[in-house]
Amino acid sequence: MAEHLKLDNSERLYKEAQELIPGGMMGIRRPYNFVPGEYPIFFDSAKGGKVTDADGNEYLDMLCAYGPIIIGHREREIDAAVIKQIKEKGFCMSIVQEVQNTLAKKVISLVPSAEKVVFTKTGSDSTTLATRIARAFTNKPKIIRCGYHGWADWCVEGKGGVLPKTYEDTLEFEYNDLQQLEDLLKANPGQVAGIIVTPIGHPNAHEVQMPKPGFLEGAKKLAEAHGTVLIFDEIRTGFRVSMGGAQKLFGVTPHMSVFGKAMANGYEISMVAGRKDIMDVLISKAFVSSTYFNNTLPMVAALKTMEILERDNMLDVIAKRGHAFCKKVRKHVKASGLAVQFTGEPWMPYITFDKDETGAYKKTRVNFYTQLIRRKVFLQPYHHGYVAYRHSVKDLNYAADMIAESLEEAKKAA
Repeated sequence: MAEHLKLDNSERLYKEAQELIPGGMMGIRRPYNFVPGEYPIFFDSAKGGKVTDADGNEYLDMLCAYGPIIIGHREREIDAAVIKQIKEKGFCMSIVQEVQNTLAKKVISLVPSAEKVVFTKTGSDSTTLATRIARAFTNKPKIIRCGYHGWADWCVEGKGGVLPKTYEDTLEFEYNDLQQLEDLLKANPGQVAGIIVTPIGHPNAHEVQMPKPGFLEGAKKLAEAHGTVLIFDEIRTGFRVSMGGAQKLFGVTPHMSVFGKAMANGYEISMVAGRKDIMDVLISKAFVSSTYFNNTLPMVAALKTMEILERDNMLDVIAKRGHAFCKKVRKHVKASGLAVQFTGEPWMPYITFDKDETGAYKKTRVNFYTQLIRRKVFLQPYHHGYVAYRHSVKDLNYAADMIAESLEEAKKAA
């Protein structure tokens, strides 16, 4: 059994942070989302596919900042392009810089649904803006959603501090359930402005799901039959499963889509992309503005990220390595004999434990992830991981081996 890690500095910083910041840090990064007492709470540095915590422990980073790190940490070419922009041009001005147009042209050349784009900062910015655009375009009030779409009032899971009237026009359906979607549309005739769905299903703390044959196509057909805007939430899949997103991979073009995370390898940018006539409601009918949406450093980073991804064929490499890694992990999962599911191949690997009436699966899950973090593989018990380009074959073989060892230890303790 692997030894407990030294985490004294992490614990000290966490105690200090709780006196300064509610909860010490934002919710999803708090210790209860990992294994309290076993996982680091503060990182110090990162490079390539690895991160180092405040106590000097180095880990293979397979959470990738919850998705933005598609290539690796501290990528020299990307950072150099950003530094050049800072030194030679600046980045925060009263009106826009030309790089806005350059990035927009690049996106439009890659993303099937992109005839016009609007750049924002976060996934929540983009999903919320997309719903506003859909409502302005259709003059209808309701949104049907499927998936996690951020922390804004209309979609946040935790309802504390949220007025019921801000989400009363948001309806939900289950991924891959076309009948449920159709039933909602029929129950709300002429009322649904938009359907927003993640093209690959990744519900919180549940297995990753691929679309069943006809699901995405069926959603588009239903949207068009009911005069509704279909929106793909590609915050996680965009610039990861293909340069044009899951819509390119699966051959289904939505009316609008939102992107973020991997778009700029960690720099803060997201976007809404869509059909011209729909997007053009922002000219005068609907409003969006932000002091920082036009900052150009992440635009420069996004352009350089896309250039490198294409130049070095990185997404194909990621998929190839991811498939090989997942093949090994599936073999280990099967051999363990535990009630375990492995999903998300090849881009978003996730190990989950089947629920049972006694709740014993929770103890097994904790034991497994405790052993895994002690072996310096950084994954999250309640969220899928990611494969980045800087995860070498050696790194991924190591991760697969450590998963095997951790499953064995969890089985002994079960």
